[in-house]
Formats: sequence, structure tokens, C-alpha cells
Amino acid sequence: MAKGKYILAQILELTSRKEFSRCVDKYQGNYRVRSFSCRDQFICLAFGQLTHRESLRDIVTCLNAQKSKQYQLGLRGDVARSTLADANEKRDWRIYADFAQVLIRKFRKTTQLDKISEIELDNVIYALDSTVIDLCLNVFWWAKFRKHKGAIKLHTLLDIRCEIPCFIHITEAAVHDVNVLDVLEFEVDAIYIMDRGYVDWKRLYRIHKAQSFFVIRAKSNLCFVRHYSNPVDKTTGLRCDQVISLENYKASKDYPEKMRRIKFYDAEYKNTYVYLTNHMEAEALQIVQLYINRWKVETFFKWIKQHLKIKVFWGESANAVKTQIWVAICTFVLVAMIKERGKIPHSMNNILQILSVCAFDKVPVNQLFESNNEKSVNYESHNQLNLFDL
Repeated sequence: MAKGKYILAQILELTSRKEFSRCVDKYQGNYRVRSFSCRDQFICLAFGQLTHRESLRDIVTCLNAQKSKQYQLGLRGDVARSTLADANEKRDWRIYADFAQVLIRKFRKTTQLDKISEIELDNVIYALDSTVIDLCLNVFWWAKFRKHKGAIKLHTLLDIRCEIPCFIHITEAAVHDVNVLDVLEFEVDAIYIMDRGYVDWKRLYRIHKAQSFFVIRAKSNLCFVRHYSNPVDKTTGLRCDQVISLENYKASKDYPEKMRRIKFYDAEYKNTYVYLTNHMEAEALQIVQLYINRWKVETFFKWIKQHLKIKVFWGESANAVKTQIWVAICTFVLVAMIKERGKIPHSMNNILQILSVCAFDKVPVNQLFESNNEKSVNYESHNQLNLFDL
């Protein structure tokens, strides 16, 4: 990153103008646009996410207070709140969804994936889950969930090695989680970890036919036929490792193949868990550890809700809400890029907090996180005007 550029400008340099333009041209985002392009809209919204702005007026006021610095960011002239609001309402949210996928692919391609403890598998490992974002039904009338409540649902597929979302599907909150399996394209040899809400034998068999693997919690009413049992070491918490097939007629038609049923007892919390998988070669404890790593998608949901603006929205239409969510995902990936490229030991939360208060500082990004960067400040200045005469 070039020396002498503002922190925000250095962050925006991670976004390729050429790739962004391809996303814009695909949906004709700049059609008949004269002065406020999709790139300008993205810069404004990314600034709002990075600096925790509360509203469009807040974003515009803060940016216009830095008029002399806007040119380096790529903005031309003042930003009007009404212009930004109109862009959020009318410009296709898929522009930013596609660009988020560009950033995700770029991050995954350049990131060295970490080994997961106790799991010696080379497969790509995903955790699939969803979270509900509450909305005020009087304002977001299109997001009806219950009689007096509005909400949307984020279905997310997280790569648990690099902890980056690789797929996000936004639906009405009433849509059941299992329906997202109909729109997912499964990768060969990839492992998909899901909770028991995704138990649907026809859809799980689709994963199996795609030569992919699943690890899922079993429901308590599972009816099965045991063919044989593999030996297990019960001192590790394992209780059984069985090869089974489904007994129910309809279920056996939907999933005609054999699978494994693994029971594990957690002595710390005194709970027993039963897992199902079509991975016939992995060790039983590896299957248990795979499911334990599903918590990373829950941590991701908690992080973006606490540290990004996806609970208070800057527009009322479905397009504006989806645009804001996808720009938030872009921001998350950009912060992850900074952490990875700079080998920064700080947490994502700390990095975002530091960036938020240093957006218009002129120092290399990496210097913000150096422990020896603290400088003593001399507050005694004879040329400093006193605010109050005592």
C-alpha cells in the first residue's frame, strides 16, 4: 500500500476497480448515471460500515466534513443524502452480492488455510446455518414474519478453515432452513456440517450423489437398521460407530444408501450426541470434532451483528436492506484481508475498532497495529490557544 495515503484509501485499494466494473456492467448499475456512480455508493456505504455510522445523514455529514480528502478516496464533489438514499433504493443489490463473491474468492485463493486440531482431513469443510434479523413490520412491511413482527433470514455457508462466508442467501424469515439445500451447488469431496434442522433425506441424498459429504445431528425419532458396528474406544467419549440404513419406507426410498451413526458422550456437560454422516473412511472422533467446529458459523453471526451495521438499516426497501447487508459482508472480508496480509495478531474486533477511528490518518495500515508505534505526546505548547481562560 502506498505511503502517504489515507487508511480508508488503502483499504479501498484492496477492491479491484476492473472487477467491480464488471459487476456493475452486468446489472447496468451506472445506466443514465451522471455524477454518483455505483463505486461512489460503495465507498459511502463501506465508510459507514467501517466507522459505525448510524444513518445516511450521519455518513454524508462525516464525508462532507472531509472535503479535501474525498478526492483520494475516489469521490468527486459533495455527497447528498437524497442521492445516496435513491441509489440504495434503485440500484440492484446483486451488484454488491457479486462483488462480495469476488472478494471472497480472492481472499480464499491467497490465504494459507489453517489446520484444524484433531482433524487430519484435506477436504474443504463448510458449516451451514442461518440467523434471523428482526425488522420493524410497520417500516419494513415487505418482511412479514409473524402477525406483529417482521424479519429476514441469512442462510450462510462458512468455510471453517478461513472463517469466511462463501455463500449467503437472504430470504423471508418464514422460509425453513432446509430449503437452502435446493439452491446450493455442492463441491466434490467437500464436507458440509449442519444441525438437525437440515435433516431431509432426499436433500441429503443429493449431497451424497454430488460426491460430497455431510455431518449432521440425528433427530431423536430416527428409525434405522444396524448392519454392523465398528470398534470404538469408550474412554474418548465414543459410545458406538454403526453402519446403518433407514428403516422407514419413504425415508429409505429418499435415501437408499448406507450411512454411519456415531454416538458420543460429552462428560463435561453430561450430554449425549448422535451424528449421521456418509463419510465412511474418517475416524469417528474426527466426525465429532467436525461437528464441534460448527460453532464457528454461530460466532460469525454474533460478530457481524455486534460490529457491523446489519441490525439498523439505512433504507426501508428490500433492495436497500440487501445492499447494506452485502456491503457489510464486503467490509468483513476487507478487514479479514488486512489481518491476513499484515499477519496482524489482533482480533477482528480490535482491528475494526482501530480502523474506525483512524480512517483519515496518513500512515501505512500495518503501523496502526505495531506495539512500538506508541509515541509520547508533549502537551505543553506555548503557541496553543486556550479554550478557557482560567
